[in-house]
Amino acid sequence: MIMQIIYKKEDFLYTLFPELTNGDEDLIKSTLSAYYSYGDYKPTVKIENEFIIIELDTTAILSHESDFNRVIAFCERGNYTDAKPLLTKIIAQNPTNSEYHRIMGQILSDEGDQEEAINCLIDALRWDSKNPWALIMMGNIFAKFKKDIPVAMKYYDLAVLAKPEDHTAIYNIGALLMKQGNTEEAKKYLLESLKINPAYPNTHYVQALIAEKENDLYAAFDSAIDALKYNKNKDSLYENSVRLAFDMAKRILPTEEGKKTYQAYRQKLESAGGTVIDIFEDTDIRTAAKIEFAETYQRTNHTVRFKPGYPAVEHLVMHELVHLDFVIQARKEGVNKLFISRPQQKADFKKAIDQVIEKLKKRRVPETEITNYSNSLFDGINLQAYNAPIDLFIEDYLYTEYPNLRPYQFISNYNLLQEAIKAVTDKKILEFSPKEILSKSKMYNLVNALQFNDLFGIDLIPDYNPRLTEIKQAQTFYTEYLEYKDDRHPAEEYELVQLWGNDLKLNRFFELVDEVEFLTKKQKEKEFQTLIDSAALANPATTGDKDTEMSRFLASQKEKGTNTDIVKFMVEALQFFESMPLQKIKEIAFEIAFKGAQGYNPINTGYTIDLMPGKVFTGYQILAYYYVSFALGAPEVLMEIQLPYHEEFLLAKSMRNRRN
Repeated sequence: MIMQIIYKKEDFLYTLFPELTNGDEDLIKSTLSAYYSYGDYKPTVKIENEFIIIELDTTAILSHESDFNRVIAFCERGNYTDAKPLLTKIIAQNPTNSEYHRIMGQILSDEGDQEEAINCLIDALRWDSKNPWALIMMGNIFAKFKKDIPVAMKYYDLAVLAKPEDHTAIYNIGALLMKQGNTEEAKKYLLESLKINPAYPNTHYVQALIAEKENDLYAAFDSAIDALKYNKNKDSLYENSVRLAFDMAKRILPTEEGKKTYQAYRQKLESAGGTVIDIFEDTDIRTAAKIEFAETYQRTNHTVRFKPGYPAVEHLVMHELVHLDFVIQARKEGVNKLFISRPQQKADFKKAIDQVIEKLKKRRVPETEITNYSNSLFDGINLQAYNAPIDLFIEDYLYTEYPNLRPYQFISNYNLLQEAIKAVTDKKILEFSPKEILSKSKMYNLVNALQFNDLFGIDLIPDYNPRLTEIKQAQTFYTEYLEYKDDRHPAEEYELVQLWGNDLKLNRFFELVDEVEFLTKKQKEKEFQTLIDSAALANPATTGDKDTEMSRFLASQKEKGTNTDIVKFMVEALQFFESMPLQKIKEIAFEIAFKGAQGYNPINTGYTIDLMPGKVFTGYQILAYYYVSFALGAPEVLMEIQLPYHEEFLLAKSMRNRRN
């Protein structure tokens, strides 16, 4: 086996063999022949133009792989006492292996003998002038111990040239230069390392340290987060990166940057929506922050409220403003939706947690407290059902569009996730929480935690003590969100609200309704109530006689084209269905629809429904029950039955409410 070593007549040759600096070719041949001789074997030294070629037959050299592995094992344990004699022995038997000399140089340097270490490293480089680790070690010794940066840089540059694809070698050079305070040179090597491998966490961490030293807090924070994102191991580097990210963020929070950001965004939304936005501290709100839309609260201004005790409240305010931004976008397209729940849905929720309620009753908890607890759970899970999908889009928007807000976003979301973890793991909370509701709440929380890990590289999933099924469901939800993320159209986030609610069987506790239709219905109801009240005031002598009052009012409505027969039967139907479970009403609705597949004649009579035994209906009466049963039991398909009695239904509801 022939080993070939090639040198170029240049400075590095004369660095390794200083005696050859005069360039005499006979001296070069004799010196190199003497150095590379082994036992009876002499090398062939040829000089061709600017190149010196050394060829050596290494066939007779024995392999020392086993002994060398023992040397490495000794060194890893810091046992240089046993490593050195064994390494000396194998070097004597095989001086051609560059790594043997390099390891000896490492040992001697660690022991403090830098001169002998240099000699060993020169031997390593004489046998392999492109040994990157020998070159880096030489650079380290000259930089750290000799304080000779120009010579050190010479070796570092040769290491990069020797192995330009080795990002770790280049990183190590940058890290060492940073430790020695040579940050400008360090940054060059670190950037070069990242070009080769942008996902190496160590490089990002050292960049963060340099930025911190230069008081560039935002750059330090960003690099610390990058170090976290690319580090899949919770090792010391991970822990140091976490600490650094929090330190940088906390140093940024007291600045005015966050407040300036939300004030500018607020002005933009006021211009886009045409409505002033008030921002207040409020210690009494149940959540960290909330937005109150002017239209919902019948005010002239929108209002954002936040709890002042929370860290990074600037993020909380921005989050609520993005809620408003999304609504403005949806309204411009005429596709905004409202999230509502009805009294019957709250009653159904209470039945769903009856075991917990019974448990509380046995503990003699007052009825008012039980009601408050039930309402709190109902509102809480509905808030999650509505907010969890939308919040993902909001946080992604903030992260992408407002990078200067990221430190605030990081601290704020971390704090909110810690609250969420406590809410689903605290033993006192778990004792009286319905397991099914708790599990669904946890799944929504896990989705937010998945995004936090994506954005900031901190995995909080294990802290929730989730079951495998909960993790899988959360991952499914998050994957669905990612499919929408980069191409969201106005109001598309509501699709996920409904889909996830359906998957978790929470859709029975809320409804998503078209905003325009809902508000139009509300206005109609208000107008009908005003008409009814006006009728009563116009006939003060008969105010106490409600039947007479209603008869007169209906007569006036009949003149305006209202089908008063339908209205009267609808009032009757509303009373009939008043205390009936929604599922039962739904079953009746579909039986009426099935039996009336060929149509109901308004002037006929004798119609019967099996689920309402003993009742015989006229044509208008069955049509009234038809509409009301669907309006109460299956409103999602009300449009499909195509009965033109919407205004009659609103009027009947108003009359029924007045009678009650």
